[in-house]
Amino acid sequence: MSTLTRLNAADFAVPAVIDKIGRRSMVVGVGAGILALIGVVTAPDQFYRAYLLAFMLCLGLSLGSLGMLIIIHLTNGRWGLVIRRILEAGTKNFWLMAVLFVPFYFGIPHLYPWAREADRAESENLRWIHSVFLDRPQYMVRAAIYFAIWGMLTYFFTRWSAEQDEPGNRSHKRSSTLAGPGALLFGFTLTFAAVDWVMSLLYPWTSTIYGLIFLIGQLLSAVCFATVIAVVLSRYEPMKSILNIDHLHDYGKWMLTFTMVWAYFSFSQWVIMWAGNLPEEIIWYRMRLHGGWQYFGLFLTFINFFIPFIILLSAQIKKDKSRIVWVAVYLLFARFYDLYWLIMPNFENKAGFYFHWLNLVVPVAMGGFWLALFCRNLQGQPILPLYAPLTTAVLEPAHE
Repeated sequence: MSTLTRLNAADFAVPAVIDKIGRRSMVVGVGAGILALIGVVTAPDQFYRAYLLAFMLCLGLSLGSLGMLIIIHLTNGRWGLVIRRILEAGTKNFWLMAVLFVPFYFGIPHLYPWAREADRAESENLRWIHSVFLDRPQYMVRAAIYFAIWGMLTYFFTRWSAEQDEPGNRSHKRSSTLAGPGALLFGFTLTFAAVDWVMSLLYPWTSTIYGLIFLIGQLLSAVCFATVIAVVLSRYEPMKSILNIDHLHDYGKWMLTFTMVWAYFSFSQWVIMWAGNLPEEIIWYRMRLHGGWQYFGLFLTFINFFIPFIILLSAQIKKDKSRIVWVAVYLLFARFYDLYWLIMPNFENKAGFYFHWLNLVVPVAMGGFWLALFCRNLQGQPILPLYAPLTTAVLEPAHE
């Protein structure tokens, strides 16, 4: 058929399996959360380290989804329409992450040397940094600004998307117009957030490419997560008739692209530090070249680049539902590995590399709550924007 004049929203309802996943995720989140509360009392320092790891992992899914939405509205491709509602549901979780940021107000002294009076007394440079940029009020105020900007972008993109469930709307033009400046706002705020929340764990060290490493990792997380959800939904109608091998191929190519860009940014940072050979710059790598962390970093290059790069070169794998979904799941676990490398070595331990049970329990707890809320968001609207410009083109093959 050449035209689709009227669509029934009930025909595009999210299948009941999403509700089941959400309920099970909530149970997992509550169970792991109870265990995590034990850590607050018994090992507060370690709890807040694990909390930061979990927060950046879940925040990466929400912000990565927002970043992918911006890309979709900039490129206006069919591939993006199929997973747009999935990404919107992930983006809406930003308010959960805003609430989960509140405990950092109490955890700042457990994480950051610039917040501890004893450390500031030993370093004049640290006292200056604390007075100018890094103190608790400024830290929280900047965070409020970041979340306000992300919330504004989320509000407009999701509101205008909801309007596309009614015929005769022109919301797609507004979304495309906002995508350009939205990309700039997104990039700047994410960079400053990465500096505030992670790079300041090692206050003397700076890197101009650090925020981009987080940005590309979050985009990779989002496209992998959206692919997994799309494949799960494709076992049921309506996604079963919508998702095809061309879409899967496109998602696989995005995974390959982001994997390569992540490797490029990470290698570029190392080359810049190596060429400069300045004491205040190489300290970040020096902490990661002893005590077992050197082997962790070596495995990182294989786990996060070489293995997925080789696998994703295959067009057959990218077009195969059963295989590309496992590649996406693998890359999500690889993101956890990368964030562990970025965060945990900053807390020097005389025993070298270590893995505390809270580093697993807290991410599972937070991830359970995040996934439960995601499932609830996804059920609130049709799986496709019914009257977006490309909806007819996406649905025509299925109807024919």
